[in-house]
Amino acid sequence: MASYKLRHLQVFWVVGSEGSMSAAARRLGVAVQTVSSQVRDLERDLGFTLLQVRARGVELTPAGRAALELAEPMFQLAERVPQAVAQAAAGEGMVLRVGIADSLPKLLVRQLLTPVCEDGRMRLVGLEGEFDDLLGELALHRLDIVLADRAAPPHPSLKLHSRLLGSAQVAWFAQPALARRVEGVAFPELLGRLPLLMPTAHAALRARLDDWLLRHDIRARVAGEFEDSALLASFGQSGMGAFAAPDWTTPQWLREAGLVRLGLSADVTESCYAIAARRRIEHPALRRLLEAAAEVRAAAADASGPPPAAAR
Repeated sequence: MASYKLRHLQVFWVVGSEGSMSAAARRLGVAVQTVSSQVRDLERDLGFTLLQVRARGVELTPAGRAALELAEPMFQLAERVPQAVAQAAAGEGMVLRVGIADSLPKLLVRQLLTPVCEDGRMRLVGLEGEFDDLLGELALHRLDIVLADRAAPPHPSLKLHSRLLGSAQVAWFAQPALARRVEGVAFPELLGRLPLLMPTAHAALRARLDDWLLRHDIRARVAGEFEDSALLASFGQSGMGAFAAPDWTTPQWLREAGLVRLGLSADVTESCYAIAARRRIEHPALRRLLEAAAEVRAAAADASGPPPAAAR
């Protein structure tokens, strides 16, 4: 068993988080001398200096940064215990904290998450953001799962696991009045005669779309670029331009949004991944999420032809 006291490690974590002994003392409700003493006790037990006191606060040593990185997720998780216990006692059920990459189509996200929470025993907390930021929140256990259009990259200090929910070919959609402007023109040539709405380069799909348009000798007239997929789709529904989306969302675009499916980029695919911290990948909601992905793929196959690649 470690010789240092857990309380001393917690005090050090608060100091590192707050950036000064005095701020940590106020947060903990103790004297500055108590904070200083417990940090020094921890340093003595570990045998390394963790903090250097400066005029405007404290500075972490390399050993201190390593200690803080390991301590942070542990104590942040511990701070969630009272809330989780209170929710369980009140019968609120389990909470699923999901990070949603802003490049992932929100219609697809809705299709995947609605079945997970439909029995009323799961409360959904959704946070949209950029891919790298969400992975950081996941590593600190502030999120249970991240949904994204790519797998988590290998990283020595981020123990993350990616699960492919499915991959779908990409279809092009447009508002009916816009589609009528290219009646009689074959696909994909008609895309060269329409304004196009595209994701920005931060989306994994953008490079594949650019390459596909180039290979088909289509000079794209890009009317708008959007980081957020929901905003892109909103402008597409308004008639600003044609846009691409995974084919497994076709039933909803046709039925709910009243759009026209212009054609299929059969050799361009978009994937959806569920990413979790390795030791938390077995969250009870994950099985229902995989089932929901299979249901979405089946519905898309019925509406628009061959099924997208099965989840592995």
